[in-house]
Amino acid sequence: MLVLRALKLGDLLVAVPALHALGRAFPEHRLRLAAPAWLAPIVELIGGVELLDMVGLEVPVPLEPGIVDVAVNLHGAGPQSHERLDALAPRRRIGYLCRAAGSSWDGPAWVEQMHERERWTSLLGWYGIEANPLEVDLDVPASLVVPGAVVVHPGAGSASRLWPVGHFGQVAGALARAGHRVVITGDAAERPRALEVARLAGLPPGEVLAGRLDLSALAGLVAGSLLVVSADTGVAHLASAYRRPSVVLFGPAPASRWGPPPGPHRVLTDESQRRGEVDSPEPDPALVAVRPSQVLAAVAELGIGVL
Repeated sequence: MLVLRALKLGDLLVAVPALHALGRAFPEHRLRLAAPAWLAPIVELIGGVELLDMVGLEVPVPLEPGIVDVAVNLHGAGPQSHERLDALAPRRRIGYLCRAAGSSWDGPAWVEQMHERERWTSLLGWYGIEANPLEVDLDVPASLVVPGAVVVHPGAGSASRLWPVGHFGQVAGALARAGHRVVITGDAAERPRALEVARLAGLPPGEVLAGRLDLSALAGLVAGSLLVVSADTGVAHLASAYRRPSVVLFGPAPASRWGPPPGPHRVLTDESQRRGEVDSPEPDPALVAVRPSQVLAAVAELGIGVL
């Protein structure tokens, strides 16, 4: 079985319930996921899934035609993603309806306003495959890195999702003064931003883990954390996967499509101000409208002490 989902971390994590369901429905199949190689540490934590390196749809799926029995499109509704899978000549296809030139997939019609976890589990349901959109769990890595830490993740994949550094600094500082160990995460490119948050919070540079953790270590850090505070990005989805308390700040993307499942999570945004311009060079007003005091109030609602 070949599943196409050649996207980013958050995109992978909202597809985890569907991947769990496919593994159960086709236990005799070798399940391979076409996704970027850098996601390998997280793919290993799903269990029963092998990674096939593929980024986007600009290149063909790197498999010979005829060896794929079942092709599953969890990437989109075609036609380009469907065509990439058609080139493999699979015996069976699972995906959304597409009648564009060169594509003739049956399946349910694409519904734009649907949560991403439900989008893919409902797709499987149309084909008679039982799937639970709340089955977000990942295996726990061997090392929890800094057990009991508060994880503050000030980065995001686009400028439109960047809550102000000063706001993150206020939140991190208040949590540190309340006696919590606070660590600041991010990738190597986000390290300067993470260091500035730490400076504003009065934290030593050693508490900045940005650029120092691979994905497996980041998953372990989140799995053992007391709390995660972040924008709508991959780390927020890791908090959901490990059912760790989280406060997630939403901007251009609505929580109704990308928000956490029920649990110890709080979503903060101002829907009335959302522009929804994902590629904007400026933070979305719905995000900027959230104040540090609101984040700290949400943390207190989760039963975690703040000052």
